[in-house]
Formats: sequence, structure tokens, C-alpha cells
Amino acid sequence: MGAALAQATTSREPGAPAPAQAVVQVRGIHKTYDNVEALRGIDLDFPRGALTSLLGPSGCGKTTLLKIIAGLIPATSGEVRVNGKAVTEPGPERAFVFQDFALMPWATVKRNVAFGLELRGVPERERHETARRYIGEVGLTGFEERYPHELSGGMRQRVGLARALAVDADVLLLDEPFSAVDEQTRRKFQEDLLRLRERERKTFIFVTHSIEEAVYLSDQIVMLSRRPGRLSRIVEPKIDRSGTPDEIRRDPRYLDTVEDIWQVLREFVE
Repeated sequence: MGAALAQATTSREPGAPAPAQAVVQVRGIHKTYDNVEALRGIDLDFPRGALTSLLGPSGCGKTTLLKIIAGLIPATSGEVRVNGKAVTEPGPERAFVFQDFALMPWATVKRNVAFGLELRGVPERERHETARRYIGEVGLTGFEERYPHELSGGMRQRVGLARALAVDADVLLLDEPFSAVDEQTRRKFQEDLLRLRERERKTFIFVTHSIEEAVYLSDQIVMLSRRPGRLSRIVEPKIDRSGTPDEIRRDPRYLDTVEDIWQVLREFVE
């Protein structure tokens, strides 16, 4: 790892001591699909209240790991614990934001956002009040009665994020949530996500292909090798986020961290 990255970040080798107060613990996770090994020996801790990005080449198992944490697919071996409890299926302490929005096309924005609360048996008035609150949080006030086909891609993704926030889960799992929008919308989403994180104090686990996005957003970046995905390095960017978004992206520490992470990951690109 380059000197600039050593100065601009804290970096931990696999197996190094984990941060305190981990809300999600991943131990010895292996995953094989039809004799193809997707993940090998993943041990990770995700600190409470932090935003962690999973970063690595295509096919390295980032989304697979996210879905195992969510309880959507089983690991071949190993264990995931959330708040000390073993994960065997989806649970109310975790909420998933899908890459393809996964909205109900026949339902309004308000109904989509309130759907998780409806499944939990929350009374109608309470779930509608909660839905309206989070629709406002993601900047969609006035669109409560619109349908997904009436919204742009960026607006649909905001609905998905509001739905995840509405169920008040401890952990939000985001699978490349900004990949389907244009660059201007993507940057606005990044800024909105940082503000939401400050207000909500949730634990975010975020899959991205973008080194720039990972450095801009993350408290820690988990770097995975190419398939089978193995833990390569954990980087904790020391980026000063007190300035404007443009100032942050022009900061030499930000630029050096982006470049040096690329130098580490490029060896995994075929």
C-alpha cells in the first residue's frame, strides 16, 4: 500500500483486532454455488452506527455477502450474528434496499413505503404517519399518491430507501442503490445518504463498484479479492467531511486515498 494511503487512512490486515461495538459479526463465511466457490473464509465486524462499503471486482461476492447478512440466502458454512443473535432468515433488525428498486407497481408511494409496517401489523394511521415522515426525509413530499411508473429512476430509489428507513431497522443493507441513476443524481444521493446517516444513526452496509463513492461515504471500506471473494484489506478513510461536497472531492487526502485503493485493487482486475 502506498505512502499516501498509509497517511490518509487507517488500514487493517485480515485477522487484525476488530472495532468495538460491532452490531454485525461475520465468522468463517463460505459460499459455493453449483461447485463454484463465491466466498472463502470471510471474518468481518461492522461497527454500530458506521457506514461500511464492500468494494472489489465484479463477481467477488459483494452482493452474495450482503444477502447472507440479510438472511436472504444461506451460507455454505460459517455464521452471521446481528446484535448477538445468529441469522437464519430475514429479520426486523435488518432492511434491504435493492438495486432494481423492487417496488410494487400497483401501489402508491405511501403504500410502498408503509408496506413493511403493514406486514408487521402496525395500525393504519401509525404506518401512514411514519410513511409520510420518511417520504419527507428522502425529499418526496407531495408524491405520496403517485405510482412507481410516474416517477423517475432516482425517485423510485428514494422510495426504496424510505421503505427501508420506515421499519426502523438497526442495519440497512444497500446493494448498489445508486447504480441505475445518472451521475448528477448519484452525487445528490450520496450527500443525502450522509445526512440521513447523521440523523438516523443506523448501521449501513453498502455495496458499490465505485472507489470514489466508497471513499466519499464510508467510515470503513472492506476490500475483497476476485472470486472466490476473500478479505483483502480493511481501510478506514480519514477524510475531513466538514467542507462542501466539492471541497471534499478536491481534497488531496480524498484523491490520494482513491488512487491508492485503486493501486491495491487493480491486481484483482482481469
